[in-house]
Amino acid sequence: MKRVFLIVLDSFGIGAMPDAEEFQDTGRNTIKSVSKSREFYMPNMASLGLFSIDGVDCKEAVENINGAVARMTESSKGKDTTIGHWEIAGVISKKPLPTYPNGFPKEVIEALEQAAGRKVICNKPYSGTEVIKDYGEEHMKTGALICYTSADSVFQIAAHEDVIPVEELYDICRMARKILQGEHSVGRVIARPFTGAAGDFVRTANRHDFSLEPQEETMLDILKQNGKEVLAVGKINDIFAGKGITEHVYTKNNDEGVEKTLEFMKRRFEGICFTNLVDFDMLYGHRNDVHGYAKALSRFDNQLTKIIDNMREEDVLIITADHGCDPGTPSTDHSREYTPLIIYGNRVRPGNYGTRPTFAQIAETILSYFELSLNKEGIEKIECFYK
Repeated sequence: MKRVFLIVLDSFGIGAMPDAEEFQDTGRNTIKSVSKSREFYMPNMASLGLFSIDGVDCKEAVENINGAVARMTESSKGKDTTIGHWEIAGVISKKPLPTYPNGFPKEVIEALEQAAGRKVICNKPYSGTEVIKDYGEEHMKTGALICYTSADSVFQIAAHEDVIPVEELYDICRMARKILQGEHSVGRVIARPFTGAAGDFVRTANRHDFSLEPQEETMLDILKQNGKEVLAVGKINDIFAGKGITEHVYTKNNDEGVEKTLEFMKRRFEGICFTNLVDFDMLYGHRNDVHGYAKALSRFDNQLTKIIDNMREEDVLIITADHGCDPGTPSTDHSREYTPLIIYGNRVRPGNYGTRPTFAQIAETILSYFELSLNKEGIEKIECFYK
């Protein structure tokens, strides 16, 4: 019974892509920054081949690696979660999703105010932790929605859980999702609940993303249509707006993401378990926390032992990322970087498979394992399985 466990280490980039200058990301390198930390220790990933990937020179490579590895190039026009995951699943986005460096236009804000019955404050790019520091008190007094964005294609709404209950905030985000269509089709509308008192506001784990549906058929759709299970862990269900998913579970942090993945590993199914581990990006990359990022990577590396121990004869483990978010630079935004690809299992032929032109080759490679295909011109599988 064939099973693939696809784990995305959210934002674990491995060096600037050739077009990084177009994205103001020249020289950014997430793995190089975090590898300088005293907390960085990844012997299991080294054994699988992390430091044998093209361009990764921050640590010494292992001579005989146990996995198939490659450096993945994003061919979509973007560097955000939505576009990155869609490309991993086989959809190449040639047109970037809209971003709003000067805030959202008047017609969008007025439509949301009318639909929600609440005023909007802020409406500009902002750090998620700083925005509640600066606007939290006003929100508490007035009940106004704290709306903000970032360098990514997102519309974020922050609200205190005592002022606007979580379910009401989700409903408001659904209203925003309906408004943000057409030319304003941002990748995600994100609910950002927080709690606490003035001067001590903290975001809660009740974040929820409301994404666009992929405009094309994905690997997930093809697997589902062919009777395979598509199990989603973490924010995967949100990223794909539920499309192509047969079962999903949300998680509060990386540890819970690994725990839920291990629970699925103990079940009998044929298909894919698709997991996103978001802490690398959300807690450390965006907050320029090099040591925190390195410590989280080291913890995942330690947890890999249990994941590998639970693999069965026909299981395949795939580890990759969706973009970069270099915590060693002044910027708190995502970065246009190559990503790692590591494939491991009894059916996998170890080796370095070079630099690949698109994340979409991951989808085609997974589908080929199930004797299926995207059937898209120019997207090839990686020939890493034993015949």
